Amino acid sequence: MPMLEARELAVRYGPLEAVHGISFHVNQGEIVALVGSNGAGKSSTLKALMGLKLPAGGTLTLNDEPISQLPAAARVQRGIALSPEGRRLFPRMTVLENLQVGAHAVRDASKRQRAMDHVYTLFPRVAERRAQMAGSLSGGEQQMVAIGRALMAQPRLLMLDEPSLGLAPKVIAEIADAIQVLNRDTGLSIILVEQNARLALRLSHRAYVLEQGAIMQTGTGEELLADDFVRKSYLGA
Repeated sequence: MPMLEARELAVRYGPLEAVHGISFHVNQGEIVALVGSNGAGKSSTLKALMGLKLPAGGTLTLNDEPISQLPAAARVQRGIALSPEGRRLFPRMTVLENLQVGAHAVRDASKRQRAMDHVYTLFPRVAERRAQMAGSLSGGEQQMVAIGRALMAQPRLLMLDEPSLGLAPKVIAEIADAIQVLNRDTGLSIILVEQNARLALRLSHRAYVLEQGAIMQTGTGEELLADDFVRKSYLGA
């Protein structure tokens, strides 16, 4: 049984249908990538999964429980967390305060502390900067804090929206390493949305290629990296 399953998922903004009845799933312990160009429907799909945008059609289930109509807060309590595109930190709050916001639904103080320790181990620079204002950090450091904030909710499914966007290659490599460590060492399931298709396919177990709100292709990361259509369309080969 898949951990998360979407069937015929549709997302609309007024008369515009951004996602056209797509079906996909995520198994326990998988990294699943959604790749495609701007406007392909990747971020709209994540918003529907998180409850930030209610689906216009289709169904969503988490561990076989329907979640399509649940608000975002209820989905966080059930184990879904999102690190959004653009990071969306609170710039006039400290790094520590931003992380604490992510743990607002975790009532057990010892669990909050374990989550904090885990974030600091994963991203030592976040620990070093914990007393700084989030707005004073570099882009890479802000991305680490954004991922850390999502992890503070202790999710079973972590969704990352464009984590490499605007970052230097060295920082992208650090973020990629952290994603692999999270998945390998904790069994965390991850949905990775990326315009950097090469990175996403390299990290993922399976991937879906979206174009104009529809799934055009699916396969393992390795298969899609070797696919002629994907190479020509998304990898510049």
